[in-house]
Amino acid sequence: MSLLDGLLGGQGSQGGSLIAVAGQLIERAGGLQGLLGMLQQHGLGDAVQSWVGTGANQQVSAGQLGQALQNGGLGSVLEEMAGKLGVDQGQLLGQLSQVLPHAVDHLTPDGQVPAQAPAGGFDLSMLEGLAGKLFA
Repeated sequence: MSLLDGLLGGQGSQGGSLIAVAGQLIERAGGLQGLLGMLQQHGLGDAVQSWVGTGANQQVSAGQLGQALQNGGLGSVLEEMAGKLGVDQGQLLGQLSQVLPHAVDHLTPDGQVPAQAPAGGFDLSMLEGLAGKLFA
């Protein structure tokens, strides 16, 4: 069982599942730099900069996030994850629009995007503990 499967099914918490979805988006986008670049290219530049920076995180709507992810080629990931979680994409995006800024903030604690992940891909364990902070 992969770490993603464990987060989706093993924790039994909605928070863990949402963190897993955020991790899956990062992984499929080619890492944190890939996801952030894609979101910036599709209209969320100011919001993304606030998530990376050390100040307050700018909010995005479910519609804004959905449009950016769809335009960036991650619509199939949203569809797949919504199906696994048993929710519609609108619901998933509503919750993800709240979680993704915190996930990015968590992964960039010094206000800097870390160097590209090794060839093995994104390490989902980097998001461990975030669900406990967000959904405690």
